Amino acid sequence: MANSIRFFLNGQKQDVVVRPDTTVLEWLRSGPRLTGTKEGCAEGDCGACSVLLGDVVDGEIRYHAANSCIMIMGQIDGRALVTVEGLKGKTLHPIQAAMVENGSSQCGFCTPGIVISLAGLAASNATADDHAIHDALAGNLCRCTGYRPIVEAARKVVEEGGASIPGPAVAAFAEMQPADEIAAFGAMFHQPRTLDDLLRLRRDRPDAVLLAGGTDLGVALADFHGDWDEVISTAHVRELRDTGETPTHLTFGAAVTWEEVLARVASLYPSFATLIRRFGSTQIRSMGTVGGNIGTASPIGDGPPALIALGAEIELASLDGRRVMPLEDFFLDYRKTALKPDEVIASVRIPRPAAGQDFRVYKISKRYDQDISTVCGAFSVVREDGIVISARIAFGGMAAIPKRVREAEAVLIGRQLDEEAGRACAAAIRDAFSPLSDWRGSAQYRRMVAANLAERFRRDLSGEMVEVMAL
Repeated sequence: MANSIRFFLNGQKQDVVVRPDTTVLEWLRSGPRLTGTKEGCAEGDCGACSVLLGDVVDGEIRYHAANSCIMIMGQIDGRALVTVEGLKGKTLHPIQAAMVENGSSQCGFCTPGIVISLAGLAASNATADDHAIHDALAGNLCRCTGYRPIVEAARKVVEEGGASIPGPAVAAFAEMQPADEIAAFGAMFHQPRTLDDLLRLRRDRPDAVLLAGGTDLGVALADFHGDWDEVISTAHVRELRDTGETPTHLTFGAAVTWEEVLARVASLYPSFATLIRRFGSTQIRSMGTVGGNIGTASPIGDGPPALIALGAEIELASLDGRRVMPLEDFFLDYRKTALKPDEVIASVRIPRPAAGQDFRVYKISKRYDQDISTVCGAFSVVREDGIVISARIAFGGMAAIPKRVREAEAVLIGRQLDEEAGRACAAAIRDAFSPLSDWRGSAQYRRMVAANLAERFRRDLSGEMVEVMAL
């Protein structure tokens, strides 16, 4: 058992004794006084707190941006952490220099986070186009709205071949392996390596916080300044980090990040890929996991409706064995699931596209990027000679759980997807729900929007341009 957290900070070895549930942002600003990293929202939305995290992957160090305001110190054990101060060597980092030369900073508060995000992009994708630049910036809000010169600075650097991140050598990570357990100031952080180890901890310590990426749980910790006296992290469990492919399915371990899911599904389900980019910035996708998104059981989580419509199955594991169920059966009531106290989510399995299958998922929110959905609707149909032979429809934001709408599916089976079928499907959706009203939208608005998405789906498949950002 260790009593300190060991990691690299801006290339230098660190051995820090601190409660492992302390947020990285709090420690950076109060410990080493690296105040370039800012607190804007404390919810992982604004990007002012962005840092780079580095891990050894396939023999090289790969960096990605992450939100330090909702990440705790235990999560950086054995990793490399880079702040905006660490980008500068003898001269400014190319992104920093381009931002200065191009007049890309206005009030300056958001600038460090923007620099970090673009430095991560420049290091990982030297051929980035404007789409990739905008995606990298989606998790950084500029209150002064000066995005044009920021994009121009990024474009200049990537067109010149990108830029590397200063940091430790790969060999240095050999002596910086994560500890199995870290205990400090009354807090315990467990990092099991195998599923069996995780399941034993889950059985023996049922009150411990089960932490995946922390992009949801970390918000409550940061907002309410609470304490997690005992945490079990799934980040290093080998079985939960596995991915697999067969001719018929893709399988993702519960600790696989959304960034990794995105890379695998983008060519198979482009609409799902668009949704993933919208509900999670680079900072969120690099930390948030598919299992965590399901396990929080939020009725407005965007992953479950899409996964349900795709026919996903979920595998649950305990020391007594494993069981598999359709994802729609996992959700029982508001924030209640079929998960037993000694179980964990082990994996999610998604079918590959079938012949004649069309899939679309639509997210309705006040802001296009990184916003909570008012309504999220997912539609999948398989047609043969123009006739619908199977259908799956699911919604988030319309009930206490992500919900499959079998009544709407039934009216489509055995008919063409024409205007009449679209109207019948819309009516079935409208009748299936009694949503609540909140500040995101009234019950009447939600029912109207959900029904209209059936018509949008029909028009989408007919070739009509209905993508909002493309109009």
